[in-house]
Parts: sequence; structure tokens; C-alpha cells
Amino acid sequence: MNLVILGKPGAGKGTLCAYCVEKANLTHISTGDIFREEIKAKTPLGILADSYISKGNLCPDSVTNEIIKNVLLKDPTKSYLFDGYPRTVNQADALAQMMKELGIKLDAVIDMNVSDDLVIERLSTRRLCRNCGTIYNTRNHMPKVEGKCDLCGGEIYTRADDQVDAIKERLHVYKTKTQPLIDYYTKNGLLMVVDGALPPEELYQVIEANLNERKF
Repeated sequence: MNLVILGKPGAGKGTLCAYCVEKANLTHISTGDIFREEIKAKTPLGILADSYISKGNLCPDSVTNEIIKNVLLKDPTKSYLFDGYPRTVNQADALAQMMKELGIKLDAVIDMNVSDDLVIERLSTRRLCRNCGTIYNTRNHMPKVEGKCDLCGGEIYTRADDQVDAIKERLHVYKTKTQPLIDYYTKNGLLMVVDGALPPEELYQVIEANLNERKF
């Protein structure tokens, strides 16, 4: 089974993906995680990606498509969960071509529907450990020692793209470049719309039931 997760930044895609990986034994592909690893290592790709991401913009399709293709080529027999990809119709076309060439089938595209206000609240209060990536937030989950990660003692910081102005720009980019994917996958009979405000365990149950009953 191969799934794509769609949704605004801050919709909770990463949390849902972690739950799906645990329950359904899927291989999680997160372009955001891949880019952040490259940025942390200060590779040429990371420097290029950071010039876009830090301003709330998307990386060029050609760069992102190549990353995904390299991952799929390593083992096309796995079941994949695509998080943060595709984000444009061009990327969706590229993914469809890759899958066709490798004999892979896309089973469903899950759209996590959440309000802009909830996105801004979630992301503007999010904090991360610079060392291990553990996520905190200022609403109800801060580290025991201010500024230090509970797990590794690393520095707690706010990502540049979690600043309110960058969040609003990310939402604008999503609506203009990514939301057309909803029409794209609806026409292909693959889109499943779910309530992204639900707790992950409830959301997983809804998705599992819809997949079993082919409710799209």
C-alpha cells in the first residue's frame, strides 16, 4: 500500500505519519526531513534548499523530484507514505511517471483539512531541539529546563519558517501551488478528505475504515 499525505503546513502530517508507520509498517518519506538533514550538514543541496525554505517558499520541483526518485530506486518493493510530496501538479505528474516506470501503485491521497488559524497557532508556538529534533510547544509541552531539551540537553529554538510572517507566506504558497493537487487527485478518484483536527489515533481509524470501504 502506498499513500500520499496532503495538508497545509502544521496540519499534523508528521504526527499522523508516525502513527501510520507504527500501525501499518509503511516507509515514511518526508522531503522536509530530508532537506533539514541536508541543511544541518550544510551540503550544497542543503544551502540551496535553505535559501527557499527559510523564506517560506518551496524548493524547485526538479530538486525535489530527484530526491524522491533516488529513494524509490533503492527499494521499489516497499510500501511508502509520502509526506510533503508531491506539493505541485508537476511533482504529482513526476511521481506518477516514477511509479509507472517502477511498477508501483498509489492507493490513496489523504487530505488533512485544518483552518489557517489552527495552523498559525500550532506552528508559532512550536519549538524544536537543535540537536535531536524533539518537538515542544509553548502551550502545553515545554522542556523541564528552559531552553534545553529533556532528552539530550540540546538547544531549544524556533525554526525560521515557524515565525508568523513565514507561516502566512507558507499558507499562501500552499493555496496557490499545492491546493490544485486536490482537484488533480479528485479527478483520479484517489482523494480522501479527513478532519486534521482529530487526535492521530482517531484520524488513523477513520483513514483505515475509509480505505477498507474505498470511501473517497
